Amino acid sequence: MTDSTPGSTAAEGAAAIADAESSNRPSLSGKRELEELCVNTIRFLAVDAVQKANSGHPGTPMGMADMAFVLWTEFLRHDPLEPHWQNRDRFILSAGHASMLLYSLLHLTGYPDMTMDELQHFRQWGSKTAGHPEYRHATGIEVTTGPLGQGFAHGVGMALASKMLRVRFTTEDPFTPVDNHIYAICSDGDLMEGISSEAGSIAGHLGLGNLIYFWDDNHISIEGDTRLAFSEDVRKRFEAFGWHVQSIDGHDRAAVRKAIRKAQRETAKPSLICARTVIGWGSPKYHGTARAHGEPLGADEVKATKAALGWPEEPAFYVPPEVREEFAKRTKKLARERKKWDREMTGWRARNPQLGEEWDRYWSQWLPDGFDTVLLEGAKTDKPIATRALSGQVIQKLAEIAPFVVGGSADLAPSTNTLIKDSGDIARPKEEEKRPPADVLFLNRNLHFGIREHAMGAIVNGMTLYGSWRCYGATFLIFSDYMRPSVRLSALMGIPSIFLYTHDSVFLGEDGPTHQPIEQLWSLRLIPNLFLFRPADGAETAMAWVRAVRSTDSPTAIVLTRQKLDLLPRPLDFDPQRILRGAYVLDGYENGDLTIIATGSEVPLAVKTADLLRGEGVNARVVSAPCLDLFDQQPASYQDEVMGDRARVVAIEAGRSDGWYKYVDRDALVIGIDHFGASAPYEQIAEHFGFTPEQVAARIRDWRK
Repeated sequence: MTDSTPGSTAAEGAAAIADAESSNRPSLSGKRELEELCVNTIRFLAVDAVQKANSGHPGTPMGMADMAFVLWTEFLRHDPLEPHWQNRDRFILSAGHASMLLYSLLHLTGYPDMTMDELQHFRQWGSKTAGHPEYRHATGIEVTTGPLGQGFAHGVGMALASKMLRVRFTTEDPFTPVDNHIYAICSDGDLMEGISSEAGSIAGHLGLGNLIYFWDDNHISIEGDTRLAFSEDVRKRFEAFGWHVQSIDGHDRAAVRKAIRKAQRETAKPSLICARTVIGWGSPKYHGTARAHGEPLGADEVKATKAALGWPEEPAFYVPPEVREEFAKRTKKLARERKKWDREMTGWRARNPQLGEEWDRYWSQWLPDGFDTVLLEGAKTDKPIATRALSGQVIQKLAEIAPFVVGGSADLAPSTNTLIKDSGDIARPKEEEKRPPADVLFLNRNLHFGIREHAMGAIVNGMTLYGSWRCYGATFLIFSDYMRPSVRLSALMGIPSIFLYTHDSVFLGEDGPTHQPIEQLWSLRLIPNLFLFRPADGAETAMAWVRAVRSTDSPTAIVLTRQKLDLLPRPLDFDPQRILRGAYVLDGYENGDLTIIATGSEVPLAVKTADLLRGEGVNARVVSAPCLDLFDQQPASYQDEVMGDRARVVAIEAGRSDGWYKYVDRDALVIGIDHFGASAPYEQIAEHFGFTPEQVAARIRDWRK
């Protein structure tokens, strides 16, 4: 980090403001003056919106306006009238607190739903202009960015997705359908968060040269100068990751242009452009200070800043006519570039009809009729087997019929059973460790995230957001804690990411309490819009995958066992679609004066317990509940039919018991584990913790007295 940029402190700001006054006044002529008007329009739309809302972060948009203007008007390929154009560049504002920068750019470049009215209702109920950019709130917002570092890591997933798509559809044809870049602006805070190091390491290792990031190096965080907690050499860190790194003055637009061109030419490495900027640029009082970061400038300082930069005090949200005209002109150019791609794509399709059909298959994620039957066949077994192994069998069947399905694990593929057979690895070859991998490696389908669960979650999301892939990431359930922020964002965005978790309970055995999940099942179930499956056999495992790949607006977590499970009784005419109601009564166990409900590995336990009780003249119904989130969506009449008398229910799950009281009365019997586990073979753990058929039956007898 350096301190060479003028205005890096409030004291130095006075000289910089004097320069700003002379350099930004309308006395300038030609292109320079017009650019200054455009940049200051971006600045003051942000200032006015934050001031009107009396909430927000004005300083960062003020400091980043120069480089954002250059990027958005000269390099970023997008079309506001075709916002989902497949070959568009993606722009991510990882510094999501600077949301008004993005909203101002969307408005000025002509995105129809980002109206002036939306800007004027920044951070208000029902507006598209939330405090941080929210995916699907408005076109042009590619990803939800709030928690710092998330945008950075999601962008790595998008860049990987683009690389993998490009190599599949590049031929000797002179036209290449995929040649886009992933751009992002990130802050000091993004680079402090550990997820950026995880994701940055992967990006450098894979040589994602289509990734170009700006670091807004303004030396300021909420508490003050970043020196309070941040003094590392960021440039050296990213060079060690294998990135191409440049340092520029972020207010020098010529330097910004030059840096982007260099980054675009560096196709073998991701690029980090370290842009030294001044937060609150133009504010006489708060220029370069923490005060400009997270609160409005205040009416007096807004007035002073407008005066300092030669901007009219009124009206607020002023956009000069020549700025409107300039942005419209540049947007028309963007539309022409997109239309040129459309024409060339039409010709490419005519010359490559089979590839054209395959292209559509990727983007529509088309699956053949009856694909669920194929997955169910893959999950058939006639002997006890772990559900992680059943899931692995389903993955092989799915991979055969869905080339757009890819995924991997956080260094646990042999344990999570997630490798796609005969599909190769996306990894740097051992003999070429000094150089990025050849593009041909991106033809493979097995991703290797290394021991980086947090980045894995975000990269899976980024690949999903790109649009042409259905991606999964796998680890042990206990490590879902490491990736929870990314999982939560997938649910918040409503995207169909797939998260596989194995070793799902204390019954993983000898690895002991540190690896044995207790609270994780309910912790994940508490995330709105995340659908968690804990299957008990092959049919339930296959249907969990069916639901996951059919989903369009929610992520799926599939939680699987390490240990083998006994088979469930299934009649030949069993309808597997019943599984997708979330909970259902097992055939042969429909009648009784009490109900035993269970999930996953505890369903065979429930069946054996019911059989013991029947031998004593006590009939028990048995309910399997592979997905309580789906069960919650069923009509109340169906829920009541499945549960029966909720006071006469026994719930069994090898995890925290608290959450089950949503489904049963307080005087029902919930058999769970509300303490940490132990290191021992799983059979001994079951015995000591009371999870054998004999012990469960005994507890039911005592409860019924």
